[in-house]
Amino acid sequence: MAKKKPNKPGSNTIAKNRSARHEFAIDDEYEAGLSLQGWEVKAIRDGKINISESYVFLRNGEAFISGVTITPLNAASTHVVADPTRVRKLLLNRREIEKLEHAVHRDGETIVALTMYWKASWVKIKIGTARGKKLHDKRSDSKDRDWQRDKARIMKHSTR
Repeated sequence: MAKKKPNKPGSNTIAKNRSARHEFAIDDEYEAGLSLQGWEVKAIRDGKINISESYVFLRNGEAFISGVTITPLNAASTHVVADPTRVRKLLLNRREIEKLEHAVHRDGETIVALTMYWKASWVKIKIGTARGKKLHDKRSDSKDRDWQRDKARIMKHSTR
């Protein structure tokens, strides 16, 4: 009896907000579900999504995300009016929403979308509470990143 080869799944990441880690210092991260329509899931599977201009806001004890662009497919159903930039509800626990409210109102932080990914068959989004970085913070981060890259190069060549 032949052994079945294990499936090698691809990356489960759908979209990343690369500018978020550059522009903000991320404090806490939360995993949230998204309330999506059927055509949106199909478009996400096809990779037609952009979260780089998105932001999260809280209203009436609920969390919403705005600015996420999901481009509808050409073959989307004809009876549904597809709004690519509609405000979508985030699915979080009550305790997580209270922590987010505390961070926004008392600490003056913002809530930023970091990555969107598949978890089993569900679309999840990682959001984080963040403070804006100053220019000197961005410079020091890039210096640290360059030094880590150079250090890795030096160590690689020193072992030869």
